[in-house]
Amino acid sequence: MNQSNPRRLHTLLGDHPTTLALKRGEVHSPHVLLEFADVKVPNTAFKRLVRNLEFDVSELAIVTFLMARAHGKPLLLLPAVVVARFQHAYLVYNAERGPLSPGELAGRRVGVRSYSVTTAMWIRGILAEDYGLDLDRVKWITFEEPHVAEYRDPPTVERAPAGSDPMAMLLEGKLDAAILATPSTDPRIKTLIPDPAAAAKDWYKRNQALQINHMVVVRESLCRLDPRAVREVYRLLRESKQAAPSTGEIDTTPFGLEANRHNLEVAIDYTYRQKLIPRAFAVDELFDDVTRSLEKMGSE
Repeated sequence: MNQSNPRRLHTLLGDHPTTLALKRGEVHSPHVLLEFADVKVPNTAFKRLVRNLEFDVSELAIVTFLMARAHGKPLLLLPAVVVARFQHAYLVYNAERGPLSPGELAGRRVGVRSYSVTTAMWIRGILAEDYGLDLDRVKWITFEEPHVAEYRDPPTVERAPAGSDPMAMLLEGKLDAAILATPSTDPRIKTLIPDPAAAAKDWYKRNQALQINHMVVVRESLCRLDPRAVREVYRLLRESKQAAPSTGEIDTTPFGLEANRHNLEVAIDYTYRQKLIPRAFAVDELFDDVTRSLEKMGSE
């Protein structure tokens, strides 16, 4: 790897505030060249990463990464969050069909794109921990298979008929509630958790953690064969973040292992308790010596 012949890395990275400077070429490296896949919505290509190892560098949902790691996929975390949000507002119901509260979902049908998606993991954890819901008494209706091929959905999961639309099913009463990727503008659709902003603030106060969605991962072989390239990728990501506007009171895209250690501990705990992974990883297991040493570059 040199300036005249930089290492080309097939990369999957969305258009996020903290990645725009990098994707626009405003930050760059003489040592690595990130060749961005033509994918508008990154999660549509996560399956390609964890099944075929198609990308050298990629953002990846934290639950998909943990499940992939549990099944021996040769991927490692970089200590770089690109998407995190509090999920309380994404569990919704059709208010026209009568009142419904989070604790009343036992015996109900709740739609979700796939059982193992990260937003659903966080919402299930919130429902169990904060509202006392027995998750095994909910019928989860899914529309896609898991990204990780080896994973098998629990018996509480039912696949919707091919071509089904979760919003249409919600409005028709075929679903009692649904976990959506984005908020609905339909006036009939209301958030199931009352005052989700206040609930999110309370969750953060109690847990002192972010609800991570996507972090950046690299192939193990890249760390082994070219650790300098990995360090360059991290530097580019960090400088791109520094070029982005401030995110406000809470840094929702923290960099550095120690800055993310507790965030990851909470994510691992929630994922393990929902039996998405067979054991609770120690945070340091998700990194190797190369990616763990990026901590020295992560202090801001």
